[in-house]
Amino acid sequence: MIYIALNLLPILAATAAGLVAGLLLLRGLGTPLPSRPAVVAALIVAEGWLAAILAGALILAPDEAPAKVMALLTPVVIWAGFVLPAMAATHLLRGLGGRVARIDALHWLAVMLVQAFVLDAIGLAPPPR
Repeated sequence: MIYIALNLLPILAATAAGLVAGLLLLRGLGTPLPSRPAVVAALIVAEGWLAAILAGALILAPDEAPAKVMALLTPVVIWAGFVLPAMAATHLLRGLGGRVARIDALHWLAVMLVQAFVLDAIGLAPPPR
């Protein structure tokens, strides 16, 4: 996990950008924004961890693939393969409606795309070999 320390600035920038983009999206969809400090803190931690995982995935991307393609497809694959199924199962188990599921799915996809864009724009340092 040394790559996190080596890329702390891009990860923090991606976390902030993802948080702003996600909150703007929720606001635009008419969803109440989180106001309780514990919820806001959990959101920041979750988005920070997502940014760190995305950074690691982008560092491990094949060299043959164009960087912009990997920056766009990596968050989509992680979202579709991990975030969406877990979120959908949780929403079903809790009996939340389809509208809430769609808003949450869109929120996390947007956050991850913005984060990947920021990470790619700033650049990432690979771990030492």
